[in-house]
Amino acid sequence: MSLRQTFVVTYAVLKDAIGHFTRDDGFAMASHVALSGLLAIFPLLIFIASLAGFFGFNDAADTASDLLFDAWPESVAAPVVREIHNVLTVRRGDLLTFGAVAALWFSSNGVEALRTALNRAYRQQEPRSIIFLRLQSLGLVLLGAAILLTYTFLVVLAPLAIETLKSYVPKVEPFLLSINVARYTLAGSLLVIGLFITHWLLPAGRRSFQDLWPGVLATLIMWIIAGSAFGAYLASFANYVSTYGGLAGIMTALIFLYICALVFILGGELNAAISRQRRYWERQKNRQDPSPAIQA
Repeated sequence: MSLRQTFVVTYAVLKDAIGHFTRDDGFAMASHVALSGLLAIFPLLIFIASLAGFFGFNDAADTASDLLFDAWPESVAAPVVREIHNVLTVRRGDLLTFGAVAALWFSSNGVEALRTALNRAYRQQEPRSIIFLRLQSLGLVLLGAAILLTYTFLVVLAPLAIETLKSYVPKVEPFLLSINVARYTLAGSLLVIGLFITHWLLPAGRRSFQDLWPGVLATLIMWIIAGSAFGAYLASFANYVSTYGGLAGIMTALIFLYICALVFILGGELNAAISRQRRYWERQKNRQDPSPAIQA
């Protein structure tokens, strides 16, 4: 493909993605995803607290909440983490009680919001049954809870074991350094895996890895840029306290989630636009270079 064709295709993809995002109420969908996500965070961590208490890891939920918000700008995460820690001061071992089940259900609402946004982005009508979709959402919440607990173990508990081993076998330190790098690489890859699973399982239809990776990569890059820019804006210019008073912390988190939701939906729109352009150019190629069967 020539440079001119590359520019034409890139322009067509971006025009298609952004145009469809605007026409299909992408900004409103981002608000829905952001609010649903904020409402799902507390129930999710309450369920993790119950799950951790059931297995005897009483402090795992506090640690998981810190790790969950570690990538957020500090001014955004601090008020939310503080309130979450206040909620989690009541230790929970009641994994099968009504409260934990209700927390699991409300957490799955956040997954359903992501599904709705992706179905719009990929222009899909949902043919699957409501029962199947809800069971899938509940399963993904359980998987996410298990991953967060595993993440907690990898990032927090493993260094304690490493330090203990080093005190007994000092010469093993170079080998442990490679394990430490691998541990953080694995923890960082959980976000990428989560994005791929979300785009693959939640919306209707079937998509290959080739269909998914451009939007996932774009989402990660835009998240990094948007998070850094929003953090700098909060540190230098914003004063939400004068506007929202005591709700400033929660409103800051909601605005940040709104920005993240915009980026997430745009990633789906980008994948859909690339797929449509790929099919268009394949049709054009077939018309210009017909197969031998057609020539006959």
